[in-house]
Amino acid sequence: MYRISELANKAGLSRSTLLYYEKQGLLHGARQANGYRLYSDKDVQRLHLLQQLQAGGLTLKECKSFLDSKVERPLLEKRLQQLDEEIAGKQQARVLLAALLGEGSLRSWHQQTDQLAPDAHLDWLQQQGFNEKQALHLKWLSKDMNEHDRYMADFMTVFQTLERWGPGSDADSLKALSMLPVTPTNIIDIGCGKGFSTRLLAQHTQAQIVAVDNEQSALDELNTCITEQGLGDRVTLSCASMTELPFSAESFDCVWSETSAYIMGIEQALKQWRPLLKENGCMIISDLVWLNGNPSRYAKAFWKNEYPDMQTVTKRLTQMQQAGFEVIDHFTLSEQAWSDYYQPLKARVTELKPNMPDSPAIADIEREIACYEQHLGEFGYEMFVLKR
Repeated sequence: MYRISELANKAGLSRSTLLYYEKQGLLHGARQANGYRLYSDKDVQRLHLLQQLQAGGLTLKECKSFLDSKVERPLLEKRLQQLDEEIAGKQQARVLLAALLGEGSLRSWHQQTDQLAPDAHLDWLQQQGFNEKQALHLKWLSKDMNEHDRYMADFMTVFQTLERWGPGSDADSLKALSMLPVTPTNIIDIGCGKGFSTRLLAQHTQAQIVAVDNEQSALDELNTCITEQGLGDRVTLSCASMTELPFSAESFDCVWSETSAYIMGIEQALKQWRPLLKENGCMIISDLVWLNGNPSRYAKAFWKNEYPDMQTVTKRLTQMQQAGFEVIDHFTLSEQAWSDYYQPLKARVTELKPNMPDSPAIADIEREIACYEQHLGEFGYEMFVLKR
């Protein structure tokens, strides 16, 4: 026979726990005349059995039921299902923690987080030591901070020799320019890349133009071109982020941005760039949109990962009007605009792939090319001509 303190020591439990068990009817000590409770070896074994049942995730109430009567199979099945769910959750938590330590891919986590909380995700990336340019590249291109440096090195290897960094054509740009209700005198070209639109605007207007991009190498190439063409006196280059443009309100009568506003989000771009315009100033902006009301499953899945905020033309028009713009006109970019971009890109990938067979950047570009070749027409770039 054991006193309660001896039983607690033998079972590896505290005295208060045993008193609680007794209060719940799980333990039944024999009270002596002197007030002490005594317990037998049978009580010790009952405690061990209780502990074994608890190890299966059963509550004390369920354990008591199983100790005193037949095991309820449906209850065990329910507990097993709950345990499987907990294990799956713990495994997901382990995979994430391992990935955050650099032991796995963070791509799906970055994508999910960016869809749920894009601004907080961008802020968090900067807290991890990425500057804004790196964070935006990570958000839209590499999608994995553990592989970011290698990804961007491969990405720039592909694009450094290409002239266009996005779909577009001179004919489409000039068509948009012809739709402006006034002749612009001060233009800002945001996300200009290597400056196709910048050079075209300089050649077909007499405006002073500020060309903005956060990639200095692209601006360097643009500077060489405009100098050779004798346009340097009307074009100013600015290496800056489109999210924090260093210009005063009402500095321009035209904001121009082709295939780049998605980086900060169309609605955010409309909101932040509108103050740059003088009264009655205009904005030319293009965006990737759904053209088909019922796109294929493949196209929807691909662009859900690459451009979660992709909308229909009607939705974008509504957003633009809500942002305080009058829609003057809009049109879909020609197939030539896509061909001028993707054909050189495809040739470049074919050239580099033998020496970069395991490059995630190459694999992503190949998937994008396949989506373009198989599903163009379900989606496309829409050029919008807006007036403040």
